[in-house]
Amino acid sequence: MKHHNTNQQQNTKIKRSLALLYLLFAWSLAQAQAPPNVTYPKVTGYVGIVHPLVTFSKTGTTHNFNGTYTVGMPAGINIWKSAKVGFSMEFIPFIRAADGDSRVNTLLFHPGALFALGNGFTLATRAAFETSGRYGFTPVLTKTVIRNKNSSFYASLPMPARFGNNQPATFALAFHFGIAF
Repeated sequence: MKHHNTNQQQNTKIKRSLALLYLLFAWSLAQAQAPPNVTYPKVTGYVGIVHPLVTFSKTGTTHNFNGTYTVGMPAGINIWKSAKVGFSMEFIPFIRAADGDSRVNTLLFHPGALFALGNGFTLATRAAFETSGRYGFTPVLTKTVIRNKNSSFYASLPMPARFGNNQPATFALAFHFGIAF
């Protein structure tokens, strides 16, 4: 009986050793397959859809989806100088639909600086130049919600402030989502 217990103890030790070797081997494979260090500058692109939600001005509050519908289709390029700071150039054609008609309402040129805040958050500080004659700035808070090997999905909260073209100053809130690659 003692011989049987000794064999059982040896088998248990062998199994534990093999399990440890397996874990070490799996860990080394995982390390070997880890993505290489990112080199900078790093260039990424993105496309999305932006829905203005509400606009405030001295003449009152205007809601999207209330008699009219406006949607934008942003496309841009980000050039990251480091893991923390980058430059972005974005173009957004806005389409406005009202009374059974739709048209491109304005094209927005939206350059700005990017600041990585950590935990998937980025702050974009953008200048804004619209073909409608309006100009201003847009702070944008972005969160990466799904990260894949070659792309990521994000959601953003743009807060545009606009001036000029003989119209009152406006401040708005919007919702933007898209894919970066």
